[in-house]
Amino acid sequence: MPRGHKSKLRAREKRRQARGETQCLRGAQATAAKEEGSPSSSSLVLETTPQSLPAAGSDERATKQDEESPGTSQASSTTDRSRKTPLDQKAILLVQFLLRKYNMKETITKEDMLKYVIKKHKDHFHEILRRASELMVLAFGIDVKEVDTTRHCYVLISKLQRTRDERMSGEIMPKTGLLMTVLCVIFMKGNCAAEEDIWEVLNVMGIYAGRKHFMYGEPRKLITKDLVQEKYLEYRQVPNSDPPRYEFLWGPRARAETSKMKVLEFLAKIHDTTPNAFPSWYEEALRDEEERARARFAALARTNAIASARIRVSSSYFHP
Repeated sequence: MPRGHKSKLRAREKRRQARGETQCLRGAQATAAKEEGSPSSSSLVLETTPQSLPAAGSDERATKQDEESPGTSQASSTTDRSRKTPLDQKAILLVQFLLRKYNMKETITKEDMLKYVIKKHKDHFHEILRRASELMVLAFGIDVKEVDTTRHCYVLISKLQRTRDERMSGEIMPKTGLLMTVLCVIFMKGNCAAEEDIWEVLNVMGIYAGRKHFMYGEPRKLITKDLVQEKYLEYRQVPNSDPPRYEFLWGPRARAETSKMKVLEFLAKIHDTTPNAFPSWYEEALRDEEERARARFAALARTNAIASARIRVSSSYFHP
């Protein structure tokens, strides 16, 4: 085979591989709902923003909007309604309910979800909760976990291990979902992603550089300045690039507060699968977990050694 033809084949294979990665990333943000004709998860996220949370008050009032006629001020437009199934609408209301419970530091129970949100759709509870959980991960980077299988109590767990003060405040960071998406792209691109790769995925989510977003503000400022200043991301010029091109890496705070496995779980959750469905990335995430475990063990051993040394010094001081 001529050398030129071989080069073209190799270039074509690389482009196909790149398209496959991008398609996988796009799928993480626009997973289609199971039944035909229902909107994608990314479109439903538009209904789950903090601005849409009901005002403080009774849970009955917080979930009333689904029972009102399309002509009321709280109802969505007829067009939007027609694009969503009843289960989608319930999932959106359940997300709002979960966030309100979280912000009020109230216990989340299956009983309350059935009473105030699910109501006559109780036979579809698990499907509605699954869709709501998917939206929570996508929009806010938060997992919904059942912690008491007897009383059916649930908690919301952030993908980021935030500081104690941040946890005590009970505030949900709307940007967490976006940050997890960017970290996911970086991980899947070999731990260093070109800026154009980041924007290609964010554009699929309806997020564009220079265009103010209702949840994230100005996205370019958020990911190239704010998250960089907070040390979640590193943003640097590609060496010897002319004209200048830029790339993203995980920042030290991202490495401290999350892990490759959590980011892979984020991707798997959106695809409704498990992390080991992505073998190469799963193996890398496992190696990362092992390295982290060794580092924690080493740190614990150093702490114990220092404590033991102090005890010996104190003992020799009092018992010469």
